[in-house]
Amino acid sequence: MSTEAAALPRKTPLLQSRLGSFLAVLPLSIWVLNHLWDNLSAFQGAEAWETSVTTYAHPFSQAVAFLISLVPLLIHTGWGLARLFTFRPNNLAYGYYDNLKYLLQRLSAVGLLAFLGAHLWKAFLAPRLLNGAPEAFDDIAREMRFHGPTLVVYVLGTLAASYHLANGLQGFGMAWGIFSSERSMRRFEPWVIVLFLVLLAMSWGVLYALYQAGEALGPRL
Repeated sequence: MSTEAAALPRKTPLLQSRLGSFLAVLPLSIWVLNHLWDNLSAFQGAEAWETSVTTYAHPFSQAVAFLISLVPLLIHTGWGLARLFTFRPNNLAYGYYDNLKYLLQRLSAVGLLAFLGAHLWKAFLAPRLLNGAPEAFDDIAREMRFHGPTLVVYVLGTLAASYHLANGLQGFGMAWGIFSSERSMRRFEPWVIVLFLVLLAMSWGVLYALYQAGEALGPRL
């Protein structure tokens, strides 16, 4: 029995299920991959990171990029919250592995929601609204190096994001009929694990680069 099929007290309407899963893959997963790739420029220093991550050719392009990621995120979040209150695991009726994945997917969703809220405010909105400028490389690098809670939040938040996105691809495949059987879903499982590890490696690679860069900056006086 699949992760998404574990004990459904009520069925989610097919259109809602397909729309919610579609938005998780397009454009959100593509945006996440691109965002992580841009952030890997932290290995090249402050100028390269700020050019790749916080610099836009025009304010209009910045607003468009924000809306392209934010609107699908809000829709997917609303769909996901509805599922949290509707679905329940059934550990007695279904296998341990499927239920474990089911629970981890739901827990990662809750953690990811909290992380994204904090990340959007601290890294995107607050610098622009309060300081009138994008977040500086030195600021985030110093935070990663010398503020333990920030580093822990980013380590756990990116872990949740990597798992939720990779495992969510199976839900996408089931919602859209790509996996026609239990066997076909199981054959896709190794690719889910590989994607999870790749996303996690990229995420923690960015954190490592920022952490290392913060050493030369020293703590905030």
